[in-house]
Amino acid sequence: MEKGAMNPKVDWYFAKEVKWHEEIEQLRTIVLDCGLREELKWGCPCYAYQKSNIVLIHVFKEYCALLFFKGALMSDPKGILIQQTKNVQVPRQARFTSAKEIVKMKSILKSYINEAIEVEKAGLKPTLKKTSEYEMPEEFKNRLDKNAALKKAFKALTPGRQRGYLYYFSQPKLSKTREARVEKYIPMIMEGKGVDD
Repeated sequence: MEKGAMNPKVDWYFAKEVKWHEEIEQLRTIVLDCGLREELKWGCPCYAYQKSNIVLIHVFKEYCALLFFKGALMSDPKGILIQQTKNVQVPRQARFTSAKEIVKMKSILKSYINEAIEVEKAGLKPTLKKTSEYEMPEEFKNRLDKNAALKKAFKALTPGRQRGYLYYFSQPKLSKTREARVEKYIPMIMEGKGVDD
């Protein structure tokens, strides 16, 4: 497979990262060796096969990661793919805390990336949870029950936007915080916008 080229528009991401610099440089080299096209999406280095996103490099406080967009559809023979939270349906992360660890796993990572490309080539599609399967926080349900216009506006949103709100509203542990989130985003729902719009 032909090696992918570094994209100068992405270089700043690698230059700015101090804590995980060596690790993400290693990941970049491995991914580009698999012939993927490097782009900048969501503020992170993203690697595509034709027009489909395959993997993304991102950093966190405790680790850096290679995110496989269709990780749930992969075989994961080494058991390295992690579901970030129970609400993340399809993407999976391979997490790292040292450059040495990445170098040692180079051939494994390449085989995973190549499998991810094959999943894309085969046109495999994940089965996503329906919006109705998401938990509706009581604080939001109460608002919908009391406000017909809000209920109508919420139902008019795309399923993805509905899921985004249900996920976002259900995250806080305290009812007071959930209530504040619902209150803050009612105008956005009424305008037909999603959480991230």
